[in-house]
Amino acid sequence: MTATGIVRRIDDLGRIVVPKEIRRTLRIREGDPLEIFTNREGEILLKKYSPIGELKEFAESYAESLSQTTGELVCITDRDYVVAAAGPKKREYDGKPLTRELETLIERRGSLQVSSEENAFIKITLDDGGDFPMEAISTIICNGDSIGSVVLYGKNEDKWQSDTAKQLVQTAAQFLGKQMEQ
Repeated sequence: MTATGIVRRIDDLGRIVVPKEIRRTLRIREGDPLEIFTNREGEILLKKYSPIGELKEFAESYAESLSQTTGELVCITDRDYVVAAAGPKKREYDGKPLTRELETLIERRGSLQVSSEENAFIKITLDDGGDFPMEAISTIICNGDSIGSVVLYGKNEDKWQSDTAKQLVQTAAQFLGKQMEQ
């Protein structure tokens, strides 16, 4: 653990304020769920909770299947990071933080299918090299909350002429959302 040098007191209702600097650094927003852990030394650990992270192995399998079917890069994200990636250049995306644009799309429960030539194109990670000119994104909804997204990145424009890519990510997002509700 890293010491921050910040000390806070618990108020009469048992609350403690997580400093703004730490919330900003860890990308914790108002309303975000936090998991609470304790250990034998009496330490309390807070961890940002990721519902999609709970299904990491399942998300990896689903991404792999979708990538094998399409031959394209598939990323499954929570609200902050790429949780699972499969297909070409997956190592460049797996575990990486999301861009603010994708976070906003998820918050707004959006979906899209665009090419890199369009203004609506969103890079999904902060260091995204822009190697994929086509994308389809759909938000994962669980119990009424937006919890992540399914992203299909492609290079072959012929496959993207119809709404097939958009339908694939919407189906994947709905399926993952239903899995989370169980």
